[in-house]
Amino acid sequence: MTARLQLVLAALCFSTAGAAIKWCAFGPSQIAAIRALVAMLAILVLIPESRHRWSWRVGLVGVGYAAAGVLFVFANKLTTAANTVFLQATNPLFVVALAPWLLKERVQAADLAFMSVLTVGLTLLFVGGQRHFATAPDPVVGNVLAAGSAVAWAFTVTGYRWLARQGGAGHGPIAAAAACGNLIVFLVCVPGALPFAAGRAVDWVIVIYLGVFQLGLAYVFLSRAIARVPALEASLFLLVEPVLSPVWAWLAHGETPGPLAALGGIVILTATALKSWRDTAVVAA
Repeated sequence: MTARLQLVLAALCFSTAGAAIKWCAFGPSQIAAIRALVAMLAILVLIPESRHRWSWRVGLVGVGYAAAGVLFVFANKLTTAANTVFLQATNPLFVVALAPWLLKERVQAADLAFMSVLTVGLTLLFVGGQRHFATAPDPVVGNVLAAGSAVAWAFTVTGYRWLARQGGAGHGPIAAAAACGNLIVFLVCVPGALPFAAGRAVDWVIVIYLGVFQLGLAYVFLSRAIARVPALEASLFLLVEPVLSPVWAWLAHGETPGPLAALGGIVILTATALKSWRDTAVVAA
């Protein structure tokens, strides 16, 4: 299997989260806790490198991962899947803001232009992303949580790069941070999930699917492919996730983003794709 196909399969797995979370009748704390526990076990089993080299650095990055995961689940229960994934896709905006501070990386003029375009998309999502559905009962709060998830994911991505700078060879430290982050999610969310609802059989199937396939298998594909594909090219293939996530939510739940929200999503995806192409061309030159 080619590395590029593995990236597409990873994005495909990631993209099913919104529709699946909304389909599950469990509360967000229970979904987050069980999903994280299953995902942690899946990552430890499927990616042997994740069992080693745990450290305080891995734990610190795991905190960012955990915050992103918890906020993502809660956001999906309150706003549309499209808004959740589009807002989380603004994380490069915060990565650009964090990189000079945490990694001492210089911000270029093109990065500032990119941040401006993403800010426009973010604004459109907040202004136009307030449509109510049975599966999106409180879009305002959900949008705020989704934006918080984007910030937390930016810390996580920046943390991955920080781990690599600390001598973390290969994808072991990244997988370890993901496993650690899922452990933190479980420990944080399990008190709010108790007592566990018995639930329907389909609810348990959904949360197990979320842990094993939507997160665990996705990380297997991602960890195996990321070392063989340039990071900027990989980011383009991973755009499959925000493209498909609203499609699954529309097919499963009838969620349709409003015109401004849809425009905001298009602005974010287009800006990210163009920046990736530009950066790839600069590296190739």
